[in-house]
Parts: sequence; C-alpha cells; structure tokens
Amino acid sequence: MRCFKQLSLFSLVLTFGVWGCTQHYSPKPRGYFRVVLPEKEYDTLSSGCPFVFDVPAYAQQEPDRSAEAQPCWMDINFPQFNARIHLSYMPVSGRDNFNELVEDARTFAFNHTVRATAIDQQRISRPDADVYGLKYDIKGNTASNIQFFVTDSTRHYLRGALYFHEKPRLDSIQPVLDFIKADIDTLIQSIRWK
Repeated sequence: MRCFKQLSLFSLVLTFGVWGCTQHYSPKPRGYFRVVLPEKEYDTLSSGCPFVFDVPAYAQQEPDRSAEAQPCWMDINFPQFNARIHLSYMPVSGRDNFNELVEDARTFAFNHTVRATAIDQQRISRPDADVYGLKYDIKGNTASNIQFFVTDSTRHYLRGALYFHEKPRLDSIQPVLDFIKADIDTLIQSIRWK
C-alpha cells in the first residue's frame, strides 16, 4: 500500500513536471502606476511681488520657507505629482549684478551635466512684454529637468526650476514631466512685470 502511495505521488509530480515544461514563460514588462492628468485650466497669480503670471488651477502657490528665502521666492506645488516649481525673484541692481544672476542660472543648470545626457537651451524673447531669458531642458535622470530665467534686463529677474520629490527616473516621470512642461511654457508666456 505504501508503495502504491509513493508511486501515485511520483506519477503526479512527473505529470505536473512534464506539463509545466511544455508551457512557454515570458516575463512581463515593468509597469508603472497609471497617472490621471487633470484638464488644463489656469488662474492668474497676483501677489505682492512685481510680477504676475498664469498658474495651473490644480497647483498650489506657497511662499518659500527655507532659511535663505528672500521676499517673492515661492513654490508652485503639484501635490498630485509630487513635484514643485521653485521660483526665485531678485531685483536687478546694475549691469554687474545682472551678469552675475545670468551666470548663476547657467551654473545651476550645468551642474546637472554629471547625470544629464543633454542640455538644450531655448531662448525666450517677448519684446511686447519686455520679457527675455533662457529655458534649459535637461535630459536624463537629473534632479531638475527644466530650469529657466526671465528678465527685463534692467530691474527684474525671475529664475525657476522644476523638481520631483523622488528618485529621478526619467522613464517613470516622463508623462508628468511633459504635462508640467506645458504649464511652465504657459507661465513663461504669460509673465508680466508690474
């Protein structure tokens, strides 16, 4: 009887082993959470600062609370995407100060060259609103994928940088990055000095 049970168990294991070997296994690709993107809708941000611009209705504006924060430094937070656009406003006090601010923006952008695969620069020129500057599109797994500055070259200077609050993996944040890029372009196209 014992031999019969062992033989039955052996034949059962052999059957599953042979059946399992005929199946073809293919690994499934890595998946990511589905991201639901809201409809584009903008409100005009008007604060006590010397500029106004359009911000997404699904974003929240908060003052910068860091120790080195200056007046008119703020964050445009996207809580549903775990991201923020950090904005720093500085008044321009002369030609040397202006050159220093522009060089700082370039340095901040090019600090990412260690991890960046490319850095594309796009000139910003809106003479009707006296808005000029550069936008840096930083490719690769970097801490900040978009940085920009806008200025009137004589009195106003505003620098912005997009940050995601998680490990930089471009393949997983790309849909959200493309979505927020459009919001940054709207911000740049709508900025006006007071």
